[in-house]
Amino acid sequence: MGFVDLHVHSNASDGTLSPTQVVELAAAAGLDAMALTDHDTVDGVPEAMAAAEKSGIRIIPGIELSSIYEGKEIHILGLFVNPAAPALTDMLKSFRRIRDERNLTVISRLADDNMTFTQEMLTAGNPDTVITRAHIARAMVAAGYASSMDQAFKRFLKYGGKYCPCKASPPPEVILDTLLENRAFVSLAHPFQYNLGDKGIRRLAEHLRGLGMQGLEVYHSSHNQYESAKLKDLARELGLLPTGGSDFHGSNKPDISIGTGRGRLRVTSLLLDDIDRFRAGLQ
Repeated sequence: MGFVDLHVHSNASDGTLSPTQVVELAAAAGLDAMALTDHDTVDGVPEAMAAAEKSGIRIIPGIELSSIYEGKEIHILGLFVNPAAPALTDMLKSFRRIRDERNLTVISRLADDNMTFTQEMLTAGNPDTVITRAHIARAMVAAGYASSMDQAFKRFLKYGGKYCPCKASPPPEVILDTLLENRAFVSLAHPFQYNLGDKGIRRLAEHLRGLGMQGLEVYHSSHNQYESAKLKDLARELGLLPTGGSDFHGSNKPDISIGTGRGRLRVTSLLLDDIDRFRAGLQ
């Protein structure tokens, strides 16, 4: 029995390693498969697929999209996306515009308090990256405005705070419609991060299932064993397939390793086998 990691980020969004480096790291970790799920972009997928031809690891093209549910930002994972599909391309253009507008607001508000950055500091060596709060946090640490990324997030970049307004992200209906039209496998990312409580998570999962969601991220670096067990039971009750991944970001989340998260995460390839069978049944 092998292992997989179905939630990984590169420097195409807020990771610190290139898609090639991420693939090489996943192969070195002995993983059977890895899903590249950058935030609001599929730009890293072609490079990852090319790198996989040399490493022998299976690469699943994916994405992590932001949405708003009852005033909270949630993240929805799409696996097996077609990066060239026109509907997805159009939606990502809209996402890029939303992020750019929010980033300009954040940077302007920080500048009003004498915290300024160069474009090179924000892009962290990849001029084509989708700039996220993690990029701004890293720039704040580099400039000495924060002692750590954790402090930058908690003090300056909290959603809805003085410096960081929430993004005007599309509702779940738009996200699900686009991903399902793309023939992607859709799951809710890290459910316990939204502080909804058990009943709130169930209500959210039921709502998304009603929109066509097929999976639930049961295994994640932020979940303890008890939380994963509850999510596994919930997935079973709702007829959703469990997914899992480390949410690896390189040095932006230095305590999270690809394939093993914070040391104890292991996602069996049997989960991916179940997803493959499910998708084959839709053909």
